[in-house]
Amino acid sequence: MSDPTPVIDDLRDESEELDRLVAGLEPGQWDLATPAVGWTVAHQIAHLAWTDHSALVAVTDADGFRKLVEAALAAPHTFVDEGAEEGVRLPRAELLRRWREGRRALDEALRAVPSGVRVPWYGPPMSAASMATARLMETWAHGLDVADALGVERAPTARLRHIARLGVRTRDFAYAVHGLTPPAEPFRVELTAPGGELWTYGPEDAAQRVTGPGLDFCLLVTQRAHRADLALTAVGPDADRWLDIAQAFAGPPGGGRAPKGDAS
Repeated sequence: MSDPTPVIDDLRDESEELDRLVAGLEPGQWDLATPAVGWTVAHQIAHLAWTDHSALVAVTDADGFRKLVEAALAAPHTFVDEGAEEGVRLPRAELLRRWREGRRALDEALRAVPSGVRVPWYGPPMSAASMATARLMETWAHGLDVADALGVERAPTARLRHIARLGVRTRDFAYAVHGLTPPAEPFRVELTAPGGELWTYGPEDAAQRVTGPGLDFCLLVTQRAHRADLALTAVGPDADRWLDIAQAFAGPPGGGRAPKGDAS
């Protein structure tokens, strides 16, 4: 993706949609439990604010970001939760203000990244477009958790195309993070967009394929729904295995969500 403007614009719009959802919350609503175990609505927004700040530091302060990486390496299993907990301790108006100011600063910083420059991250360095895509993915996924807690159903948008593309591109990462050897052959992925058009990835004649709704694929790769509850079809053993382990976000294997109706 050579021009990062479209995905940065979509990140802004995704964030603004979530902002409208939480801007008028009553104090008690911030403390509602979300599907992420142990996290309230406030935790979700605090996490987004913390990660946006980390991304801003990565874009604007290489030395400062190296310190963040060192802190992450010192506490690999807790540093994300610690960032969220720090934000939760803030008054809700202050938390909302910090999230808004942080994402606006990140928006400006991403637009100013020179073409061809790669930004450091906790994983491999990324282009401005890839960084914005990762932020959009997280904003959408955590926004879903907030919406679930509030009993609100959010309509899928064409912005999901960025998350779908990221989900396809992270196929080999998903295998590797589970200690598995990625398949040598590419897959064909055909997804129906919210508007009815078809998003396609990989060679048309690939023997192994994944098909289904784009929304369902995005729910799968962000681990916001169990495969059993999604209308995705795999052809081929490796493609079938991928749907069990797909993960578009960095870090160790996610625990995922239980199937609907599973009380365990």
